[in-house]
Amino acid sequence: MTKGGMESVEVFTSEGKGRGLKAREEFLPGDVIFAEPAYAAVVFDSLTHVICHTCFKRQERLHRCGQCKFAYYCDRTCQRAAWLNHKNECSAIKKHGKAPTENIRLAARIMWKIEREGSGLGEGCLVSIDDLQNHVDSLGEEEKKELRADVESFLEFWPPQSQQFGMQYISHIFGVISCNGFTLSDQRGLQAVGVGIFPNLCQANHDCWPNCTVIFNNGKIELRALSKISPGDELTVSYVDFLNVSEERRKQLKKQYYFDCTCEHCKKHIKDDLMLAVKEGESKPSAETVKEVIQFSKDTLEKINKARMEGLYHEVVKLCRECLKKQEPVLGDTNIYLLRILSIASEVLSYLQMFEEAADYAKRMVDGYLKIYHPNNAQLGMAVMRAGVTHWHAGLIEAGHGLICKAYAILLITHGPSHPITKDLEVMRVQTEMELRMFQQNEYMYYKMREAALKNQKIQVMPEPSNEASPSLFHKKE
Repeated sequence: MTKGGMESVEVFTSEGKGRGLKAREEFLPGDVIFAEPAYAAVVFDSLTHVICHTCFKRQERLHRCGQCKFAYYCDRTCQRAAWLNHKNECSAIKKHGKAPTENIRLAARIMWKIEREGSGLGEGCLVSIDDLQNHVDSLGEEEKKELRADVESFLEFWPPQSQQFGMQYISHIFGVISCNGFTLSDQRGLQAVGVGIFPNLCQANHDCWPNCTVIFNNGKIELRALSKISPGDELTVSYVDFLNVSEERRKQLKKQYYFDCTCEHCKKHIKDDLMLAVKEGESKPSAETVKEVIQFSKDTLEKINKARMEGLYHEVVKLCRECLKKQEPVLGDTNIYLLRILSIASEVLSYLQMFEEAADYAKRMVDGYLKIYHPNNAQLGMAVMRAGVTHWHAGLIEAGHGLICKAYAILLITHGPSHPITKDLEVMRVQTEMELRMFQQNEYMYYKMREAALKNQKIQVMPEPSNEASPSLFHKKE
C-alpha cells in the first residue's frame, strides 16, 4: 500500500547522528512510505550500450542518440523523456570528443539541473542538494587525490558557456556523490546498472536491523516499511549487508560512510554467535582447528573469486567441495564462511545444470539465512527464491513450491506486488502449485509429463554466475 508523498515523513535531528527521517503516521509491513524520482542519475560506464539511460531497463535492442552516439534508449518515448537532462550532456560529449566517467557525468547532470532550477528546495524535496553531507574533510590522502582528479576531469568536460562553479562547490558535489550515490538496479533487481542522487532518501539513517528497505521500482526508489512503524519512530535503512559480524560491519561503515555504528545489534553483538558458530558436543573442535578452517575458507574464497573472473566454473565447484569437506566437521550450520561457500556452490552448480547437488546446498544455505537475517530482508527473499527455482529444476516440486511461496511472501513486503521480480515469482508460484497438485494426485504421471515437457523445450540455462553481490544500497566508487 502506498501511503502518499513526503507529507508522511519529516526531517528531525537524530541524537548522535545528525539529520534523520521519522514517521508522521503509522505504517505496516509492505507499505510504501514514499517514492522518489532521482534528482540526477546515470548508467554505469560498463553498461552504457545495454541499459536505457532513462528508465534503466536492460533491453536487447536500444536506440542510440544520433547526435552524441553515446546515450541509448528503449524507444523514442524514453529518448524524448531524457532530452531535458541529456541536452547539455549531448552537446558537451560531442565537443569533448568522448563521454567522461560515470562520476563526472553524474556531477555534470547535477550542475546542469542547478543551473536550470537553482539549488534550493524543489517540489517534494525535504532537503536541498547544498545541505547534503559531503564528508570531504574526512577523506584520506588517497581519496583526496582521487577527488582532485575528478574535479580536474570535470573542468575539462564542463562547457565554458555553462554556469561556472567554484572549486569548493564542485568538490562538495563530488563528496555528495561519494557519500550519497544510490545504486540503481535493472528492472528485475538482479544487477546494479547505475547510480543516482535521491536527496530525501539520503536523510534516512543506518541501522543494521532496520525498519525500512529501499527498492528501485519503475524509475523511482521506494522506501518500504519492513515492520510496524508508529508515528514518531525514526525510519532507518541498512547501508551494508547484515551477513557479517558486528565488528566487520562497523569497520565497513566507518571506512565507507565515516561514522561509528551504535545500533543495538552492533553494541550487543547480536547474532555474532550464530555467524561464528562451530560444531558443539563431544566432537567440538579446538580453537586452533577453528582458526585453521576459517583461514582455509578465506584463502579458498580468494581462489574462487579468481576462478570466477576467468569463467572456470568447474574449478569453482572443485574448490567449493574441497572447502566444504574441511568446514563441515568444524563449523556450525549458521557460520558465515560455510554459508558463503554454500551460496557460491549452489549458484555455480545451477548454472552447470547440476541441480540436485545445487538444491542440497541451496537448502542448507537458506536454513542458515533464516536464522540470521531479518524475516523481511530483501536479500533473504531473493536467496529463498533462487533456492526454490533450483529445487524446481531438480524435480523436487514439494520443496521447490514451499520455497517459492516463502520467497513470494517476503518479496511482497520488500519489493511490492508491482515489482517485475514479484510478478515473475507470482507466475512461478501459480505454476508450481498446479504441478504440486498433479504430483500429489499421480506422482508417476507427473514425472512422465514433466520429462516430456522438458524434452520438447530448449534447455533453460540459469544465469551466468556473477562476481557481484546483490546490489548494495549506496554506490561507492571503486
